[in-house]
Amino acid sequence: MARALLLPPLFTALALAGCTDRLLQGEANYDNNNSSNNNSQGYQGYSDAGVAAPSGADASVAGDAGVVPAFNPYVEVKHDPFSTFAADVDSASYDIFAKSMEEGAGLPQPTTVRSEEFMNYFAYDYPQPDVLAPDPFSISLDLGPAPVGETRILRVGVQGKDLLADRPPANLVFLVDNSGSMGQADKLPLAQDMLRAALDVLRPDDRISLVTYAGGVELVLPSTEVRLRADIVAAIDALSSGGGTAGADGLELAYEQANAGFIPGGINHILLCTDGDFNIGPHSTTELVELVEERRATGVTFTALGFGRGNLNDSMMEAISNAGNGIYRVISGIKTAERYVATKLLSDVVHIAKDVKLQVEFNPEHVLAYRQAGYENRQLADSEFRDDVVDAGEIGSGHQMTALYEVVLVGGEVPAPDGAPAMLTGDPVEGAREILPGELVRVKLRYKAPGALETDPATEMTASLGVDEGLDVLEPESSFAWAVAVFAGRMAHNPFVSADHMAAAAPLIMNGAGLDRLGFAQLFMDAQPLLP
Repeated sequence: MARALLLPPLFTALALAGCTDRLLQGEANYDNNNSSNNNSQGYQGYSDAGVAAPSGADASVAGDAGVVPAFNPYVEVKHDPFSTFAADVDSASYDIFAKSMEEGAGLPQPTTVRSEEFMNYFAYDYPQPDVLAPDPFSISLDLGPAPVGETRILRVGVQGKDLLADRPPANLVFLVDNSGSMGQADKLPLAQDMLRAALDVLRPDDRISLVTYAGGVELVLPSTEVRLRADIVAAIDALSSGGGTAGADGLELAYEQANAGFIPGGINHILLCTDGDFNIGPHSTTELVELVEERRATGVTFTALGFGRGNLNDSMMEAISNAGNGIYRVISGIKTAERYVATKLLSDVVHIAKDVKLQVEFNPEHVLAYRQAGYENRQLADSEFRDDVVDAGEIGSGHQMTALYEVVLVGGEVPAPDGAPAMLTGDPVEGAREILPGELVRVKLRYKAPGALETDPATEMTASLGVDEGLDVLEPESSFAWAVAVFAGRMAHNPFVSADHMAAAAPLIMNGAGLDRLGFAQLFMDAQPLLP
């Protein structure tokens, strides 16, 4: 049974007819929409690129930079009933997978596979927030039996308000890597195509700056109104690649430009277009994250757009976008660029909330243990949920976010496959229990307005499921999200994902793929012989 905050759920059944014939009609890259437990408990974040892939990686794995991922363990509810994490609406991990498969390069590096970004790639039928409600979100909850095994699946869905019609004017700085590594057709030339297309969705009074970096940095185009289209296009057309990659200096100049043209109450945003191959000046992930963290206090937000695949520094791109209060996307081809501009660009720069955090609380009288799928590098300490100075995630206009949990009810058995991290257990952690006796799970979402200061208080909203709800059937949309997470987990060598999970996921993906998911179903079929 599903429960929605503010509006009733609008879940609809997915098509159940076989889609083999229809697969040939689908594109492989349909876009959709679109960062607890204490870190001391053993969670590992992502560090600089370059760490070797897991031992299961083989010749079918593409070679993008990455690090060995950690996987969320089961957590005993009597030990810690709270799962706390920062919101994240990135979908770059899916795009990396799709591009790698389409180019015949095989599966992506397991370290680039993040389950949450696969789930968040797809659109779900979450209810729109009430237009008259003060909160910019609706929260949907669905709980039902897992398609395989004895666990239950909890899906948490967040839907943001669509505020594009009333958006303020924009001050955008496009920071373009034009170094030698960007010379390939799917890098700088594709970025130029995307930049030209972006002019079609901007307003005449929006302003654009163009900064480039290679061996040095250059302000190619000072802040210019979009109505002067010919001047902007000429600057874009004149870009060429060559030289090293002084990315840190480029970031510095981009922030200077954004602040010089800062629009109070407006959209002030940097869009970085790069393959992430920084090699001049500060260029480690740690150094770049520190640089971006220092600049975000100015109110300028940030999007990282990854181009190319062979040396795409995925972990660095994700890290700096998170640090810059922004989004990370991958532009894998001209169709992806067109869809990004048409459906994502404005949503990604028009933020409706900042420092968005979620805390999912389980009732120890009814739930034995839980395990979150994905969001491994977005985990927060439980105490950080109401610490309003702690940075979290940003959500843009109309964005959706999906989180998934495997839940073991009291009396059940916690899965413990070989190689999986041990269940977290022990004395109860500190923190007041807020769940009511009649609730099975309570979800709290905390956020600030986009222009809020670091010290401003956040607003909190809640949703819950009763102990007698959602135990009989899992909604089709939740089943699809589970199948997507299973597939991503298998590619990432997650020990909690077995062959039985994959067997149960296959029909949900193949027969449950609506028209906007046929491309994924085709890629899923192509990936089967390559999976571990």
